[in-house]
Amino acid sequence: MPANKLTSAERTHILRVANSPEFVDLPPIQIYADLLDSGMYLASISTIYRVLAENRQVKERRRLAQHPARAIPELIAASPGQVISWDITKLPGPVEGKYFDAYVMIDIYSRYIVGCRVHAAESAVLAAEMMTEVFGLHGIPEVVHADRGTAMTSKTVATLLSDLEVTNSHSRPRTSNDNPFSESWFKSLKFGPVFPERFASLADARRFMADFVEGYNHTHHHTGIGLNTPADVHYGLAAGKAKDRSAVLAAARAKNPERFSTNTDPKILALPSAAWINKPIEKADEKLAA
Repeated sequence: MPANKLTSAERTHILRVANSPEFVDLPPIQIYADLLDSGMYLASISTIYRVLAENRQVKERRRLAQHPARAIPELIAASPGQVISWDITKLPGPVEGKYFDAYVMIDIYSRYIVGCRVHAAESAVLAAEMMTEVFGLHGIPEVVHADRGTAMTSKTVATLLSDLEVTNSHSRPRTSNDNPFSESWFKSLKFGPVFPERFASLADARRFMADFVEGYNHTHHHTGIGLNTPADVHYGLAAGKAKDRSAVLAAARAKNPERFSTNTDPKILALPSAAWINKPIEKADEKLAA
């Protein structure tokens, strides 16, 4: 037996001291220092850890705040105007450290950008003003979803949505996947070849964003909505264009049938029945059927 091995009585004494009212909330390193300052050597820091580990007490010894689990936002839109996602992104200004804030609202079903404003700073009042204008043009949605930024969780925005009887939905903390439509659009914006390294002024940023949104809404064929433009889906033109496309494909198949493996149109041209944020597999089909 090693000469420095602790006896059972010594181990029991260390455990009793560590769990005493004076030290029960302290880690071994604090217990060790306090005892030394009072003129007592109980054991080394590693020995105190070892004794606590043997008794399954190596954990946070202080009382911890208990936070309830955040509910996963599960949102569905089966047509335009039901669910709006919004967020604010930074646009680089003329010098390092200077940024402009782009407020962007997107209809998650049609992918149509219903609102885009660029301001010099983030403000709940400016966000509420944009929402009021957008709702006047496109109608009041059932749900408005955002992350947990300052403007998004502000009382000003919450009061506006409450007065309009709109559900105010938020992402879970530090969970970017809970706001996928806004995040994806910001990536399309900033990783595109036309996005500048810096904007010379606020007016320059506003002109660029207005042109980009116009092109995105009316000329960009989105893979998530059957290669339609967001405007076609948002304003109900996609069904008519689907018939025209189908007629073109049918004529091509009739002319050169050997070039087509099936008699059906490509799946990529199909418009999805719904758009989801965090689609629950077992519930999605049931809710749509209802």
